[in-house]
Amino acid sequence: MPKTVDATRLKAMLNDGDELALLDVREEGQFGVAHMLYAIPLPYSVLEMRLGILVPRRSTRTVLIDSGDGVGARAAARMAALNYNDIAVLEGGMDAWGAAGYEVFMGVNVPCKAFGEVVEHAAHTPSISAEELHAMQAAGDKVVVLDGRTPAEFKRMSIPQGISVPNGELVYRVHDFAPDPDTTVVVNCAGRTRSIIGAQTLINAGLPNRVVALRGGTMGWRLAGLELDHDSDRSYSQLSHTARQKALGRAEHMRDHWGIRTVDRTTLENWRADASRTTYLLDVRSEEEYAAGHMPGSVFAPGGQLVQSIDQWCGTKNARIVLLDDETNVRAITTAHWLVQMGWEVYALDGGVDADATETGMPKAPTLGLDQLKLEEMDGEAVASGLADGSLALADVDVSADYIENRLPGAVWGVRPRAQALLDALASAPKIVLYSMHETRARLIAFDLQEISDKPIAIMSGGREKWSAEGRAIEPTPADTLKEEDRIDFLFWVHDRHLGNDQSARDYLAWEEQLPAQIEADGDATYNIVTR
Repeated sequence: MPKTVDATRLKAMLNDGDELALLDVREEGQFGVAHMLYAIPLPYSVLEMRLGILVPRRSTRTVLIDSGDGVGARAAARMAALNYNDIAVLEGGMDAWGAAGYEVFMGVNVPCKAFGEVVEHAAHTPSISAEELHAMQAAGDKVVVLDGRTPAEFKRMSIPQGISVPNGELVYRVHDFAPDPDTTVVVNCAGRTRSIIGAQTLINAGLPNRVVALRGGTMGWRLAGLELDHDSDRSYSQLSHTARQKALGRAEHMRDHWGIRTVDRTTLENWRADASRTTYLLDVRSEEEYAAGHMPGSVFAPGGQLVQSIDQWCGTKNARIVLLDDETNVRAITTAHWLVQMGWEVYALDGGVDADATETGMPKAPTLGLDQLKLEEMDGEAVASGLADGSLALADVDVSADYIENRLPGAVWGVRPRAQALLDALASAPKIVLYSMHETRARLIAFDLQEISDKPIAIMSGGREKWSAEGRAIEPTPADTLKEEDRIDFLFWVHDRHLGNDQSARDYLAWEEQLPAQIEADGDATYNIVTR
């Protein structure tokens, strides 16, 4: 059994200044309903897929959180097999934390979203409503709408006339879209916090234009009864020389005002070799730039998303972060000036990354420990034959949102933390075949199934997509097959806001607005807002 810590001890560890990986190994739906402020979501179903990125140093002090159901111990055993050597589990799980009187948070990316709300309070970030923006557009006013989300989010839905310029690119590219200082610049996201952070970034950079956040983002626009665009590809193109030079000047101001530190290559290499500290090496350029050439060992982390969801890249509290950019370091500086206000130790690489960009493409994070598993693989033809003669049964171990739409014939759904329940559901099957769009998910649950059963386990190569492409039938999943309470991997109240549920959208926006009060009550936040 792994060692344990109680809630009181964990509270102290969160504030002792040493490195700590606080990993919540429950599934997304469980995490999103109730979790600690600085807990990093790392569902047990994908533990080995994300662990190497989030916690690269294997001697990192680590505490695991579960629901008091033993999943933490199983995760600890898997980590120990991967040579992580300082692991504890929270006694009693998340329920014990709440019972001790400590603050419990809903939602995802809470430290970052709360930070955005705190910034608005501290800096008095100006904003306008959807109705005001619509009226400005209708009147032909000088206004440009810059969407600070990812290009994929923008394509899915966007404000009419909006342009995709992710937050990390705003200072770098704004002068190409608003060269006239009389043009009002509106920054939007899906809700509130990226709108706030994007607008305040331009204000902090000293842009002479009127800059405002769009209150409620695309959700606010829809709630106002206005139509959104879909499948738009309006975006930035090659940076002009004028915009580049102006961006450089604004970044220099931000570097000096917020005290952004740089690091030389020799020091960086020493840090990377230091086994006693964690150093994250994050490339904040565009995906195209990163793919064209990046520093070996660096991770693509676009600056706007890094500020919005740093828990997707950095799983160790009190670690060190080095940001990589081109030689201007505009995006590194604008990103760093927010991360330091969040409480991170952050540096930009002197001179940019170009000289060291010797690796190309978009490398996938390695899944740890897959070489420890020997597993039979079956193609679609063999699986179809086994279904026909009753020699096997199928288990869909993809996300439940995909399963409820359709499934392979007769497949039941399973999730790794509930491997025993899946085994029980297929107790009469001579053999279990797992499938998933991401085969790795199937391979990981196979670890657990093989530990608790001697029943033959195999995976189907290619998953549902290949099965269908080969002309084989899939079937609608019966409505009563999977109950909502069993879908522990799905956070309904967050996802529903994008599925036409207006009340969910209102609830979500209200939830964001109340975060500062909850952050104050919690007392663990390390924010230090410095206004312009």
